[in-house]
Amino acid sequence: MTPLKVPFFDLTTQFKLIEGEIKSALDEVFKTQQFILGAQVQALEEKIAQYCRSQYAIGVASGSDALLLSLMALDIESGDEVLLPPFTFFATAGSVSRLGAIPVFVDIDPDTYNIDPTKIEEKITSRTKAIIPVHLFGQCADMDPLLQIAKTKKLFVIEDAAQSLGAQYQPKADSKERRAGQMGNFGCFSFYPTKNLGAFGDAGMVVTDDPVLAERVRLLRIHGSQPKYFHKRIGINSRLDTMQAAILLVKFKYLETWTQERQKKAERYDRLFKEHLPMIEGLTLPMTQYQNRHIFHQYVIRTPQRDRLKKFLAEEGIGTDIYYPLPLHLQECFSFLKYQRGDLPVSEKASEEVLALPIYPELKEEQQMVVVDRMRAFYKKRGMRD
Repeated sequence: MTPLKVPFFDLTTQFKLIEGEIKSALDEVFKTQQFILGAQVQALEEKIAQYCRSQYAIGVASGSDALLLSLMALDIESGDEVLLPPFTFFATAGSVSRLGAIPVFVDIDPDTYNIDPTKIEEKITSRTKAIIPVHLFGQCADMDPLLQIAKTKKLFVIEDAAQSLGAQYQPKADSKERRAGQMGNFGCFSFYPTKNLGAFGDAGMVVTDDPVLAERVRLLRIHGSQPKYFHKRIGINSRLDTMQAAILLVKFKYLETWTQERQKKAERYDRLFKEHLPMIEGLTLPMTQYQNRHIFHQYVIRTPQRDRLKKFLAEEGIGTDIYYPLPLHLQECFSFLKYQRGDLPVSEKASEEVLALPIYPELKEEQQMVVVDRMRAFYKKRGMRD
């Protein structure tokens, strides 16, 4: 009997369920021939703004551009410093560097992998202009202490919520929950195909409550042009494609259902690990901080055996991935910043131990059982210990 394969990610099943709706939505775009900033873009902006509990949403070409345009709208420029975690996708720091500004890396919390607010103040200088907290893997960073620091030091806050559309921050049981993206000056989202809400290519969104900042982003995404061919600012070409917006409008209807399915898969993983691998030394499961709503864009475990475990699972037909194998402060392109190994030890250790397991709405229970069973076999070979 052929062993059950478990791909790390699978979009084909989801597409089959909504294929007719997607094709109908695209047919509407084809009929109108409005491929740039068509009606579907505005409709999606309105839905995302409402969903994020923000006043404004501006569709852009990618999550990376969402960050870049937010920085541009805040007039971040050469020599300015922006604080951010090194344990994140490259775009978080790359957008800062593209403007000639300086990314200043702040180490992470070992349990959530998000920026550690207790390590922020020591990195602030007279040149610091903004903080970019990243809501990694589907969980909000610890925002209240960060926002208090930003208020005291008069710093902008740009939330990198690329992985966390619909996540909520609730530090106390009786406190009001807040959505990812609504807490800072800007919230930035990605609709890359593998995101919880994914397009059929690159797409992104910026949200804000500030009408002036919203208008700046709208202007900057079309080369700073208003009216056409008259340029108020130097912008870029970063418009959300109408076809992508049409696809996202279809998929948006299912977002909450898909999120709940991801949460169920995460709960099942937790239960299976506790039943079958309860005593494995060094094996750590994802942690939800406070009363947060974690949307589980990724289900990330960590173990000192990471590389051997990944290889073993691959041989068993189980897909995994590493987010992220080398923190940004040690990347070659940032060598000019003069960081050394050991400068940000929590991020460095995480990069050696984290492993993302398959998690998506269509993942079957038997597939999860295979993942855990094969992990159990891996540890059994090693005496069930670290």
